[in-house]
Amino acid sequence: MTHIASVLAGFGFKDQNAGTWIGSRALNSDQFISSFSPVDGQLIGSVSETTEAQYHEVIAAAQAAQVLWREVPAPKRGEAVRVFGNKLREQKEALGMLVSYEMGKSYQEGLGEVQEMIDICDYAVGLSRQLTGLTIKSERPDHFMMEQWHPVGLVGIISAFNFPVAVWAWNSALAWICGDACVWKASEKVPMCALACQKIWNEVSAELQLPEGLSTIVTGGRDLGVWMAEDGRIPVISATGSIRMGKDVATRVGSRLGRSILELGGNNAMIITDTADLKMTVTAAVFGAVGTAGQRCTSTRRLIIHSSIYEKVCDAIVNAYKQIKIGSPLDAKNHMGPLIDTDAVGMYLQSLDAVEKAGGRFLVKGGALKNQASACYVSPSIAEVENHWDIVQHETFAPLLYVMKYETLEEAIALQNGVPQGLSSAIMTGSMQEAHRFLSAGGSDCGIANANIGTSGAEIGGAFGGEKETGGGRESGSDAWKGYMRRQTNTLNYGHSLPLAQGIEFNI
Repeated sequence: MTHIASVLAGFGFKDQNAGTWIGSRALNSDQFISSFSPVDGQLIGSVSETTEAQYHEVIAAAQAAQVLWREVPAPKRGEAVRVFGNKLREQKEALGMLVSYEMGKSYQEGLGEVQEMIDICDYAVGLSRQLTGLTIKSERPDHFMMEQWHPVGLVGIISAFNFPVAVWAWNSALAWICGDACVWKASEKVPMCALACQKIWNEVSAELQLPEGLSTIVTGGRDLGVWMAEDGRIPVISATGSIRMGKDVATRVGSRLGRSILELGGNNAMIITDTADLKMTVTAAVFGAVGTAGQRCTSTRRLIIHSSIYEKVCDAIVNAYKQIKIGSPLDAKNHMGPLIDTDAVGMYLQSLDAVEKAGGRFLVKGGALKNQASACYVSPSIAEVENHWDIVQHETFAPLLYVMKYETLEEAIALQNGVPQGLSSAIMTGSMQEAHRFLSAGGSDCGIANANIGTSGAEIGGAFGGEKETGGGRESGSDAWKGYMRRQTNTLNYGHSLPLAQGIEFNI
């Protein structure tokens, strides 16, 4: 762990660290959250919780910074994001290792997460010159109409433990080029990753002499999230997490008629047709199910397999599971690391019991692993189930994969759509007709629908998000940037008379 020690030292971490940041200005308190690595159970560090007074100080500073930032031309704002992306390139290995160590995903996945940050920065830089509105033909003579997009103000970002840095970057990079300031509440399970990101941003801010409050961090639990959700000074709240959390955030933000961008749970299915390429299918299914120990919102939860190849596919996947190496995610030979904490292990074991009680048949029965570096390691499971069972209808955030049969494509699509969540979906098929049907309006009802790739692993160029209980929010690419701005319609009269719309006459 010598390398980890040098990474922590490189970010300037101490035993106790400030958890409230207004740019480079740190605010301490006497209450701390401790971060333990699921990799080896060791204490990484403690982070101070944000007090209510500090929270209001953060919001005031962010508001003051945003007033200055909104006057900076968008391409100049993009320049700051470009410099930030380059700083991330320099720190990719260190930040990727910290993500792996604090969250438990493989080092390779940690590097991939930082690469997502770099990619969204590159995307945002170009976008800073393309925040375009429409020109509209007026029905009145000598009138010009257009649409503009203006900064919304503050963006509150509530992120989850499973992507400790990338989801923040998806939001902040776009918010910054849109002219907003960001207030980030990271998951209290991975606070050190947030501090590392802030330290990297602070280098950019110092070099370019940016307003200090453009990037701020607050640390705490549910109460802090409630303050943000109910705060009318934050027009937009982007929240990633459980469906329960999302419903609470949506209710509180909605009660003040604010806007929320929600990225909540997934219960993602892959349909495997009788024309699917078996090798591709097994790789996609296994990575989707056990990558990040099943703790991605896009993890594959359900396989819906054509009855004619059901046994063949199940046998191939069971054999693949026998080859999965479980251990430290910092060791490149391992495929799967730990769950985030012992609470997650407990929930996984409860789900296995629930499957058994419902009548499920285990093809692979996993469980908690002993004699590991921490108590967070588990082995994955595969169970034959019925789609309508309560346990199947709810997402288990762990490496638990369900399998079931289908006869017709329409039946498979109905099974795929027959859950409350609607994030990611996939079909593995050699038939163009089946693929297009799955991607059509009568096919998958998810925000992400793929053909011949798995449910897990999205590129930043597309809008990321889902439907139904997944929340309906969109982040990252496409036109997701509009969520961080306010729309304004303008009409300019360049004539010398005042004709009214709809032919109305008003003579005085």
